[in-house]
Amino acid sequence: MTMQVFARDPAGIAPETTGRPPALSGRPARTYLMCPPAHFAVEYAINPWMDPSTPIDRDRAMAEWERLRATYVSLGHTVHLLEPVEHLPDMVFAANGATVVGGMVMGARFRHPERDGEAEAHRRWFESHGYPRYTPAVHVNEGEGDYVYAYRAIVAGHGFRTDPLAHNELHDAFGLPVVSVALVDPRFYHLDTALCVIDSFTAAYYPGAFDDDGLLKIKTLFPELIEATEEDALAFGLNAVSDGRHVVVPHDAVHLRAELTQRDYDVIPVEMTELRKAGGGPKCCTLELRP
Repeated sequence: MTMQVFARDPAGIAPETTGRPPALSGRPARTYLMCPPAHFAVEYAINPWMDPSTPIDRDRAMAEWERLRATYVSLGHTVHLLEPVEHLPDMVFAANGATVVGGMVMGARFRHPERDGEAEAHRRWFESHGYPRYTPAVHVNEGEGDYVYAYRAIVAGHGFRTDPLAHNELHDAFGLPVVSVALVDPRFYHLDTALCVIDSFTAAYYPGAFDDDGLLKIKTLFPELIEATEEDALAFGLNAVSDGRHVVVPHDAVHLRAELTQRDYDVIPVEMTELRKAGGGPKCCTLELRP
């Protein structure tokens, strides 16, 4: 597999934030886009985690989301806010609405019509915040749900949501190598539930989510791999967010937290049990805006 170095001039980002973070030392600050769960609900079932008969505590979901947002700000990162839209209960999962690399944006196109409006809301946000290079999707892709940025390449999942034909669009948009992997377990319907990039050399993954070809590609791409248990994966432990030093991970992914701590990462546990009722965790709520 040939890797390429990809560098473009970043687009400007509007200064609207949820607070000016403290200065970072020795690592770049990250910029994230999040959407408050003001209309969060489980009104339909489009993944195995969703059951419309399950009671939802929206206040608790908002508290989980707010603690996640505050965690990013406390680490020195910037959080931009996407305005929630009524009748789009999954909009809190902002990572699904686009992919951003080098200030350029690849739009999403959702498989299920219940989420169609989210792609348009994301497009409007990017166009109004100084991103001149927005590529609309032709084929179905669900943004960073199935696209995992791995520094030297983008790992692209397919099997349940994203059309493999969309992977060609991804390469055309960003010029990076695209490593296509098939997901085989419907519980891990998006790639970001089964693979988390920790830093430029390290990733955590759950082997049972991939076919043999996908496992081989992952093992080839990352010099160091942390194998998560099924319990970790079911706790959405791989739906974590790493800035290369700190890893924000669901609190009940106990084995994975221990593995990361043993490798000297600063592990920050967060509770996401209410939002998990719709099949989401920290990463689902967090779209990185890479300059």
